[in-house]
Amino acid sequence: MPAGQADDTIVLSIAGTGSVLIEPRIPSAYFSISWNSAMTAKKVLYTAKVHTIGARDGGTSRSDDGRLDILHSLPGSKGSGTNPEQLFAAGWSACFDGALGLAARALKVELPADVAIDAEVDLCLEGDAYFLRARLNVSLPGLERHVALALIERAHQTCPYSKAVRGNIDVVLNLA
Repeated sequence: MPAGQADDTIVLSIAGTGSVLIEPRIPSAYFSISWNSAMTAKKVLYTAKVHTIGARDGGTSRSDDGRLDILHSLPGSKGSGTNPEQLFAAGWSACFDGALGLAARALKVELPADVAIDAEVDLCLEGDAYFLRARLNVSLPGLERHVALALIERAHQTCPYSKAVRGNIDVVLNLA
């Protein structure tokens, strides 16, 4: 514990900023952390609300509208549920597909009907630190290579998931 710091404080190191925030210890019922972002939303288009009970092994998640109602299983287990890495891969690839559509409209390119994205999200461990890394394998059949690469790059700059992970995890974009 740093000199002069009382037992009843919480120290948060904010990754990548070199900043340390020291707050008085607060009962967990009143604890909240918020980060100031350089991006401020003038208009919120949608808010996903999901309630989760339990963890990776037997937990459940359900959206407020009931469209998502899943059981969690450990990655690689024989359980019947899914895991956070699969959910992240599904969400990111669907969002990236939408961003490809925006990029195609902006560049006045017609996307092939059979666009496909195979997302791979790795859960990694080094020492006692868990982290993610990912690959998006994008199939744009029938497009010239330079056009396909331009679409992928523009989509990666636009996609909210890509923006969220930029600088936080290793990402490889492949033209399949």
